[in-house]
Formats: sequence, structure tokens, C-alpha cells
Amino acid sequence: MKKITIFGLVSLLVLANLTTSCSSIKNANNTQKGAGIGVAAGALIGGLIGASSGNAAAGAAIGAAVGGVAGGVIGNKMDKQAREIDQALPGADVERVGEGIHLTLKEDSVLFDTNKASLTAKAKANLDKLLPVFNEYSDTNIEIFGYTDSTGSPEFNLTLSQKRAASVKDYLVSKGLVASRFKTTGLGIEQPIATNDTPEGRSQNRRVEFAITANDKMKEDAKKEAGK
Repeated sequence: MKKITIFGLVSLLVLANLTTSCSSIKNANNTQKGAGIGVAAGALIGGLIGASSGNAAAGAAIGAAVGGVAGGVIGNKMDKQAREIDQALPGADVERVGEGIHLTLKEDSVLFDTNKASLTAKAKANLDKLLPVFNEYSDTNIEIFGYTDSTGSPEFNLTLSQKRAASVKDYLVSKGLVASRFKTTGLGIEQPIATNDTPEGRSQNRRVEFAITANDKMKEDAKKEAGK
């Protein structure tokens, strides 16, 4: 399971002014990740990483940071949840970013019929493995991002990606998760993670990503716990 450092406020401001590269991001203690970033800095670095790495889900997870001791409390809870997601679905790519989780389900985890938004049986089975974790950590918001490869027109793929993200949400809600926890975004052919020039690359680009962040209740609980 990959982990990504979030720098402190001063470092973030320097980073924002001097570079748009995220190559210096390294592993670090997860309490430091939460405690080292404030709300304003969280939004700043979230947008920075989202833009420079070409990854909207990672940026969304980072931008939701609370910061301070409360952020450290949230970070520790997210550590545990990330480990459980990794255990439940080993084929997924799980990253701890800021005070949130960036989860990528590639085509071998979430499958759709060709040019359709309907989930296959395998996709449903894999999403079922995530349900216990999402249920256990109910004080989180989940934003789902849908992507496609570059085959077909950008307009068609944008609509298809939106429908696919919605299909994942609808399936999870049908299994008992609260609909208000979810937000869906389709990005079509944007932000590829591999080349679209090969079948293997296109397969990687057909994916669904999640940004899992603390909801208002978790944030308030964390602030109370930090104040004890």
C-alpha cells in the first residue's frame, strides 16, 4: 500500500510558489500528515497535486484536510481504513494522501461491458468486498471518478465515464450505503495513467477512482478528541 507525505504549511507555500512537481513526495508518519497541514494549505496542495500529477481523486482527498492535532486523529483513522481496504481487495491501488484515501480500481477490479455503463458480475463481486469497510467507516464522504481510454470521441467517453461512476455509486447505495455520502464525476479520456497506444495501456486507463475523506461528523469528533 503506497503512502504519500503532505508537507507543513511553510513547505506547501514554498512548493506552490516554486514548483508544480510532486516528485519529492515521500513516505512519512501518518499523524504528521494530518497535523502538518491546515485547511487553507490542504486546499492549496490538493489543487497543486491534482493539477501537477493529473489526478483529480488524489487532489480531492488532499484538499479536504482539517489540519492540526485533529488532522492527525483523522489521519490515524484513515490509516486503519486504508489497510482494511487493501486487505479486502488486494488488486486495488490504495494510497494514503493527506488526511484521506485515494483508491484506484482498474479494469481487472471493476469491469463494464464494452461501451456500456452496466457493471459486470466480477465488478459487483469486488465492490461487495469493499462494502464491509465502507459500512464500518460510515463517517466518510466518497467521491467516485470515472475514466475511459481514448477510443471513440471525447464527448462519448465523457458521458460514458459519468454513467460508469454513477453505476458504481448506485450499486453501493443499493447495498445499503447512504446516498448522501457520494459524489460522482466523469472525466472521460482525461488524466490517463498509461499510454493509449497499446491495448494494455488502454486497459489501465479504463478505471474508477475514489477520494475518501472525513465527513463533518468525523471532523467534529476528531476536534473533540484532539481537545481532550
